[in-house]
Amino acid sequence: MKSTVETLSPTRVRLAIEVPFVELEPSLRKAYREIAQQVTVPGFRKGKVPSAVIDQRVGRGAVLNEAVQEAIPENIVAAVREHEVKTLGRPEVEITEFGDGEPLKFTAEIDVRPEITLPDLSTVEVTVDELQIGDNEIDSQVEALRERFATLKTVERAAQDDDYVQIDMKATVDGEEVPGGSATNISHEVGSKQLLPGLDEVLVGLSAGDETSFSTQLVGGDFAGRDADVAVTVRTVKEKQLPALDDDFAQLASEFDTL
Repeated sequence: MKSTVETLSPTRVRLAIEVPFVELEPSLRKAYREIAQQVTVPGFRKGKVPSAVIDQRVGRGAVLNEAVQEAIPENIVAAVREHEVKTLGRPEVEITEFGDGEPLKFTAEIDVRPEITLPDLSTVEVTVDELQIGDNEIDSQVEALRERFATLKTVERAAQDDDYVQIDMKATVDGEEVPGGSATNISHEVGSKQLLPGLDEVLVGLSAGDETSFSTQLVGGDFAGRDADVAVTVRTVKEKQLPALDDDFAQLASEFDTL
């Protein structure tokens, strides 16, 4: 096999490949074997049909075509390795010359990775504006970190805004329990307004074990838009405790940010 490479653009080359007919013999023998497995000829077992009979029944051209389709990819790979071409994608192949007993000549155009020359980075200058950080931004970030490391502690007092409570709830409409309207032991931050309208207002002042009820308008389900009575039982009241601004907190925050 002989091959040359021509650069068409920084990202595309053309390989010109010539394969002597003698080098196609392995592909020809394989083509005859495969065709012999596919055809049925009276008097011959499948796979045992002689080459001459295949040429007569199927045609020498079909065998040559099968061999060429086998040989082209193998020779492209060999040419790519020979010229150290860094290919991208599938090649576009064009057979330029071929006949029985004659060399196979074809071209393969293919995209390649471009050669990139990096500049001398020591000569590159970058100007960065001075970063201005105000005290308010620092305080905001510190408070955000404290919130991330906050803990909850059970307290024996009535719930206040920003406390966390464990509650049971049951919603009814005209005495009928609302499907999906009951929940057990759910955690809720008082004042967050994350659950039903009106819930936060009735929770303030309730202690563990207290029960109450309130009315609210449902926004989903079969009873959407109707007023419901919601019974609430408080299980526990927990106070959010932020870490103190000391060396231990600074160390903890530093270790967390490196994870």
